[in-house]
Formats: sequence, structure tokens, C-alpha cells
Amino acid sequence: MTIRGLRTAATVTAAVALAVGAGAGLASAAGAAGSGAAGSCRPGTLKVTTTSAGSSQVGMNHEGTYLKVTNTGTTACAIAGYPGLALEGAGHTALKTTVHHGDTYFAKDPGAHGVTLKPGKSAFADLVWTHAGPSVQAKYLQVSPTGSNSHGVVAFDKAVDGGRLSVTAWSATPPSAS
Repeated sequence: MTIRGLRTAATVTAAVALAVGAGAGLASAAGAAGSGAAGSCRPGTLKVTTTSAGSSQVGMNHEGTYLKVTNTGTTACAIAGYPGLALEGAGHTALKTTVHHGDTYFAKDPGAHGVTLKPGKSAFADLVWTHAGPSVQAKYLQVSPTGSNSHGVVAFDKAVDGGRLSVTAWSATPPSAS
């Protein structure tokens, strides 16, 4: 076969592969649309609060609470991964914040995965900090449920060592030590 023949065969093979791949992409996109899968949660449809973890998240200079995000919209939507977090001081001034994603002192990280929220349903993440050494005094906590710039602000009057927070990924149930 000549060089020209090889180029033509390679071009035809590439075109066929592209067409097959595009057809498969269209089929999987149609399948996803037809499967009723929830789209990503949109800004303004999620409300963030903290939920008391009771005495189960206090000990050895560690303290924790659950973050709770609730779908206030009228359709199901999905979130995934870890919440974005930032501490604020009095007057909503930004405080240096360092966030660790993964296991916390009190809970096992479920790992980043999708959570579908029907209207009125919630997802949870475990939030933990220490308060034994040099601390920043936080008054508020910014929480971005989807990691975007859209966020809610909750009251958070806590001393936080070095502005360091640990948080698990979102989960359909409150994370636990098991």
C-alpha cells in the first residue's frame, strides 16, 4: 500500500471512530436525559444550617457540628463533593481559613459522591475544629454547598485554632464514626 493509501485508510478509520464515538455520546446523553437524573442544584435553591451533633462531637480539644443543606426548590437536584468553607469575623470580615477534606476526628469521610435532594430533603457533612492553641475568633461561617461562589452564611461564634477546619463530603445521612 502506498503512503497516500495509508493516509486515506487512517483518515477513514479516524472518521468512523469519531462517528461511532459521537453516536455513543448522543445515545448516553439521551439515556441520561430519559433516566430522570437530577440536574445540579442551582444557587438560591439550597439553604444551609448547622445541626447540633450533641455531646457526641466534643472531646480532646475537638468540637464539631453537622452542616445541613436543604433543597428549598420545587424539583430534585444533585450536589457532590465537599462544601466550600470560609470563616468570617465580626462585621463579616474575612478570616484566614484552611480546610481539610476527608475523615474528621469524629466521623469517617464517605468520599465525594453525588447526592440527589428531592424538594425538602437534606444532605449532611461533618465539620470539626480544635480550640486549644492560638485561635481566630469566628462569628460566621460561609458555606458553599456546591463549591461555587454562591454561598450561605450561618452564625458560628467559635474559637478555631489557626482557622483550620476539617469537613467530610456531603452525605444523605449524618456522617458517623463507623
